[in-house]
Amino acid sequence: MSSELRYTANTQLEHLHARYTGTGHADLTKYDWITHQHRDTLSSIVGHSPLLSYLAIADGQAIGRTKFEMTERMLQPCGPPPKKDED
Repeated sequence: MSSELRYTANTQLEHLHARYTGTGHADLTKYDWITHQHRDTLSSIVGHSPLLSYLAIADGQAIGRTKFEMTERMLQPCGPPPKKDED
């Protein structure tokens, strides 16, 4: 019985990881996690026009300019990735 529950829990977890990329996994670094969070936030702002308009007005810029800047920021939202140690 417990092996069936474990199998079901693992398949549900795998399904969540496949469906939602932001749920993470054991090998996810802090940089990768925060990059996903920033990209999700920026894409949500770009996708919701009232929020994009609000930010454009607050910055005193055109909506197109704000959208462009946020789209550009999605490339490397947290700067360049940290150097990996060679093992």
